[in-house]
Amino acid sequence: MGSELVLVRHGRTDWNDQGRYQGHEGPGLNALGQGQAESVAKELSPSPVQALYSSDLPRAVETAQIIGDALDLTVCTDPRLREIHQGKWQGMLIDDIKVQYAQTLSRYISDPVHNSSPGGETMADLARRFVAALDDIAAEHRDQRIVIVTHNLPMAIVSCMSAAKPPREIWGAIPENAQVLSFWWPLERGVTDIEAWLSYGGE
Repeated sequence: MGSELVLVRHGRTDWNDQGRYQGHEGPGLNALGQGQAESVAKELSPSPVQALYSSDLPRAVETAQIIGDALDLTVCTDPRLREIHQGKWQGMLIDDIKVQYAQTLSRYISDPVHNSSPGGETMADLARRFVAALDDIAAEHRDQRIVIVTHNLPMAIVSCMSAAKPPREIWGAIPENAQVLSFWWPLERGVTDIEAWLSYGGE
């Protein structure tokens, strides 16, 4: 059957509140984000969890540490679980990006697999490294329940794959801060192969 992977988006940060692109940068959690992480820990506590993984970015690690303290688990970090690298857009206000990089942003939104922010990753780059990390974690913890603290676009990729939605629809699958997504890995439905998904145009 595989492993049950429980993805958690990190809690809220000041950059989320300000409308800044974070990518591989940005602060740790603010007070709201810390409270969100505590709420997720309570939500997860009734069922046993065998391991806890996290992106190595501060906002994810802090979320994972709060969960780990509640569940008595040690956090294992993996940089492959990071958010997409946003290049020059990291730290910029979204409204400023819309003005200064209007054409680039339009191309990125319409075809994120082949386009990126200036100096950043494409969705294909992110999807391949993130899915490889999930493969390794599931293989290490077969038939176990694993919590993975990560970011919005990695979670949106899995949501789209499992629902057989093409990459261009990823923007409608963005989770809220501290949202939880559970699924079995390898995926049992949808477009289950990452290369097939990256070239999938929908039905």
